[in-house]
Amino acid sequence: MRVRRGVLASAALWGDLSPWERYAARVHAAVLTNPGCVFSHESAAVLLGLPIIGEPRDVHVLDGSSATSRLTGGIRLHTTAGDRGIVDVGGILVTSVLATTIDLARSRHCAWGLAVSDAALRLDDTLTVEALVAHNESRLGSRGRRRARWALHRASPLAETTLESLSRAAIEWLGFEEPELQKWFDGDRVDMWWAGSRIIGESDGDVKYDGSRQDPVVAIRREKERDRRLAGVSDGLAHWGWADVARIDPLRSALRNAGLSPVAPESSPELYSLSALMAPRRRRGGETAPGRRD
Repeated sequence: MRVRRGVLASAALWGDLSPWERYAARVHAAVLTNPGCVFSHESAAVLLGLPIIGEPRDVHVLDGSSATSRLTGGIRLHTTAGDRGIVDVGGILVTSVLATTIDLARSRHCAWGLAVSDAALRLDDTLTVEALVAHNESRLGSRGRRRARWALHRASPLAETTLESLSRAAIEWLGFEEPELQKWFDGDRVDMWWAGSRIIGESDGDVKYDGSRQDPVVAIRREKERDRRLAGVSDGLAHWGWADVARIDPLRSALRNAGLSPVAPESSPELYSLSALMAPRRRRGGETAPGRRD
């Protein structure tokens, strides 16, 4: 099958790729046909190791010679005022982690902006929330500045995965209190902790133990043992996964059933749009694939 004009791939291999792997392949194909370009937005993110959600439609490139942004041949050309840092990633020019984070926080869903901002702080330990906020405020052009503030002011390197970041957004929009992240209880570290209610929250879907692939029966037994230990230091334990956050209701129920009560009204528009963002993308033949890259 044709990835781009002049770049072909095996249809069988292509079908086995995840959405973000297909997008990364399309970006690399654009590198072959457009050498010397500076990639930005999702295209820079996938090369830098920042999270993307789903399979973006366009490849994004900066074009300082153009007066207006435009789409041509599957490449979205963006005008630039020259205030974006540019780095070399394996011979490919991309906007820096800082610049890419601001681009996405300004132009994409707020929860996605939070996931990218959290990841940027994990990826580059020289970055700070203050630096992200300052760059957003000082960048030439005000479009998207206000939108970005929501994510940038909440960013934390302690949110370890895309799911944790999106969960943080959903929890706030459901009206629950902001949790403490990565709380230790003896030898167990939990994703979220509400000290006032003594509730533990765990966003499942990532390896919780030593990073190795283990027998499912062993993994389930170890998780049950871990839950028993955590039950001894808390008054409630909530587990949820990607689908629970995407559907919202299961996440709400998990938190309430654990004993957590909301402290503010729900933000229905934000929750609805988050659900749409996280919905699985449908492949050919009816197969669905998770709309994420952790």
